[in-house]
Amino acid sequence: MSFEYPGLKNRKIVADFSGGTITSDAGGMLLREVDNKLKIAEQISEAFTDNRDQRFVEHSLESMLKQIIYGLCLGYEDLNDHDNLRKDPAFAAMLGHDDPAGSNRKKKSDNGAVLASPHTLGRLELGNRELEKPSRYQKITCDFDKIEQTITDISLDLLEREGVPDRLIIDVDSTDDIVHGKQEGGKFHAYYDNTCYTPLYFFINDHLVVSELRTIKPEPACGVIAHLERIIPILKKKFPGTEILLRGDSGFCRKEIMEWCEAEKNRIYYLLGLAKNNILNGIISREMAVAKGLHAYEESEEPARVFTEFYYTTKSGSWDGKRRRIIAKAEYLDKGPNPRFVVTNYPDTKYEAKELYEITYCGRGEMENRIKEQQLCLFADRTSSHFMKANNLRLWFSSIGYVLMDAIRTLGLKGTEMSQFVCTTIRLKLFKIGASA
Repeated sequence: MSFEYPGLKNRKIVADFSGGTITSDAGGMLLREVDNKLKIAEQISEAFTDNRDQRFVEHSLESMLKQIIYGLCLGYEDLNDHDNLRKDPAFAAMLGHDDPAGSNRKKKSDNGAVLASPHTLGRLELGNRELEKPSRYQKITCDFDKIEQTITDISLDLLEREGVPDRLIIDVDSTDDIVHGKQEGGKFHAYYDNTCYTPLYFFINDHLVVSELRTIKPEPACGVIAHLERIIPILKKKFPGTEILLRGDSGFCRKEIMEWCEAEKNRIYYLLGLAKNNILNGIISREMAVAKGLHAYEESEEPARVFTEFYYTTKSGSWDGKRRRIIAKAEYLDKGPNPRFVVTNYPDTKYEAKELYEITYCGRGEMENRIKEQQLCLFADRTSSHFMKANNLRLWFSSIGYVLMDAIRTLGLKGTEMSQFVCTTIRLKLFKIGASA
């Protein structure tokens, strides 16, 4: 079948549909090669228990996990997309199927579709949902603690492959994940002015090590110490003697976290945002007056900044009277004063105030870009199931996809311009390649 478009001078323009089986994802074979090298899907599959009668199983657990994760990496965010993907021989070849054309299925009606259907993949996602009565469809379950630890281990192995860094920076942050309808665990959040989940993320030197779907009920800092207790011993074993820094905004400036970092058995540094108050603003009033004068003198739209530091404890006694080092930025803008504060256990001799704030603390903005990358490029916010456990599993599948893409950047693209590309750009430049079967 073909038809002709209006020509261009003496040239004919013809559309021809006799090219056979064509795919636009031929570059996705790179996903298979990196996955086979690092055994990512294989390690993740060990966190699942498959109770299906294997005599009747056509789609192995590992194959279904690859189908979901590779699909996310290739830009297919919904399980419904697999209604067509399961018929793509190139996609089947990525998953290692011997019969990518699907010509030898047990049911003749399934011929031509070698991979699992959206319904089969959906039962994988819903295996851990809590029902009043057991369902015969709940055959595959997941150990949540094990999958969480597996994601951490894979990312830390990637970090180790890069060599020993000068400093390990653990970035912690939470974000909003909007829910719709009456999804399990969805609550209204006044700050975000919407009904949402508030997933928690940990990144270490841009490598994702923790992603946890949470309701808004716990405050942002809830659960941070438990994750630190898992991660820090591994870091100290892999990178003995390397400086470790915990970095976060004021939502994580909690006495319990600071005391944990300061404890002799843990001994890591922290650099945390500190919410401003009248007392702190009063302490830096002189510096703010200087910044205001500089702003007026320079007659520039650029902010005027003056840095200072001092030791401080809360008047309410919430820090139990312990005085901690505060870095203050007295900044004056066109719209007025903009003071900012961070608290740290770095000694006075370690880093100067300006360097700690402008370079080290402000560097956490890159971590926020990584969260956006996972949510926008790998669809971490595609948490549309009614059940929260199923949505948590979806978040983890997205996280595993991010780890796989991160591995391609770290191992395959190191030293090239593309090592700095976001996942969407890598997808368009490397994976979206046309080919005929």
